[in-house]
Amino acid sequence: MTAISNHRFVPNDPPRLVATPPLLRAQGLVKHYGRITAVQDVSLEVYPGEVLGVVGESGSGKSSVLRLLNLEEPADAGTYTLELPGWQGQNLLRLERFQQREVQILHIGIVYQNPHLGLRMRYTSSGNVAERLLITGERRYSTLRAAARASLATSEFPLDRMDDPPRILSGGMQQRVQLARAIALRPRLLLLDEPTTGLDVSVQAMVLDTLKRLQRELHLAIVIVSHDLGVIRTLADRVIVMRHGRVVETGLTDQVLEDPQDAYTQQLVHAKL
Repeated sequence: MTAISNHRFVPNDPPRLVATPPLLRAQGLVKHYGRITAVQDVSLEVYPGEVLGVVGESGSGKSSVLRLLNLEEPADAGTYTLELPGWQGQNLLRLERFQQREVQILHIGIVYQNPHLGLRMRYTSSGNVAERLLITGERRYSTLRAAARASLATSEFPLDRMDDPPRILSGGMQQRVQLARAIALRPRLLLLDEPTTGLDVSVQAMVLDTLKRLQRELHLAIVIVSHDLGVIRTLADRVIVMRHGRVVETGLTDQVLEDPQDAYTQQLVHAKL
């Protein structure tokens, strides 16, 4: 998605452009773990329907940024806003924990690299999705099961396995259960943490196809963290490159991967060729 697509025409005479505000805006994020600075002055924006890729070597801080965006951990500094009903302009990092949980559950979905972080491995697959739906107050088994089934179908999970627990499923199927759980409440923002790592190439391609379809159909804003530049090239409209907790380069995906300007980005791209 190019910058021009972040504007829309309004039917006035003469035509004029009105800027669409970003769904997500983070500024000056900082995160320390003891004496280690994992995230240092990171800023980013994501527009509705846009996919932002975050790349860098292990230890670059990209997964720490994702945890901050998912409100899993407190930030040491910075602001983070989402353009959501009732939350416009509020720094989510400074909300009470119960308020953060409300935003996290209702408006943010996440798929982890390790399915054990996102799933109850001994529950049924449909039960994992239905658990997410309980936040709506629904308690009728038939309604919850039907909604879970629909979400699993949307993630292209084989419905004849919906009563199987994730612990006996393949890695690709576990990721589809995570995805079904993440989108069950139709969040505005989807976070993906290395969602295809460890999957066979053919399974990886199927998961990426599913993600592209869901992004298009649900108009999701997505932030994807990956060390795989092929995955980023396939999914992301824009990309930020991180090193030692800082953003060293940002731009349109093709621009950054085809003509990197920062020496570290050049090294990273050439190492993956």
